[in-house]
Amino acid sequence: MDIEVGLISDTHGKMRPEALMALAGCAVIFHAGDVCSEAVLEDLASVAPCHAVAGNCDADPTLPLTYQQEVGGVRFLIHHGHLPVDVARFRPQVVVTGHTHVPKIERAGEVLYVNPGSAGPRRFNLPVTVARVTIRGGQAEARLIPLDVA
Repeated sequence: MDIEVGLISDTHGKMRPEALMALAGCAVIFHAGDVCSEAVLEDLASVAPCHAVAGNCDADPTLPLTYQQEVGGVRFLIHHGHLPVDVARFRPQVVVTGHTHVPKIERAGEVLYVNPGSAGPRRFNLPVTVARVTIRGGQAEARLIPLDVA
């Protein structure tokens, strides 16, 4: 059975209904920082259990700088990307970051790197996006989901 993991970042206090719809059906959601509002996490938690890390714009001292979780046999490491992290120390299979607002999926060796882009206010003429990771047979595949917003 496939497991869907939702990825979102850089909401900057703005929770778009389009993002919630794009993440519907996920088993868990990881927010890669710059949350900037507890209401964003509450909205995401109404869709699926949500775990977030602190970004450079977050003042919430309860948000960790890194978060690790195994989902469907796949090890995830989430961090915002604004501070150096020794990724090899964590031995993840999927690394999720934000910060740049640039959506990107790339593989380096056995590690899948995903930046879901920014789902908050549009910046730098970049698309507004989230991402989903499908876990099938202990393997992870990611896809970006552009949000149809004005």
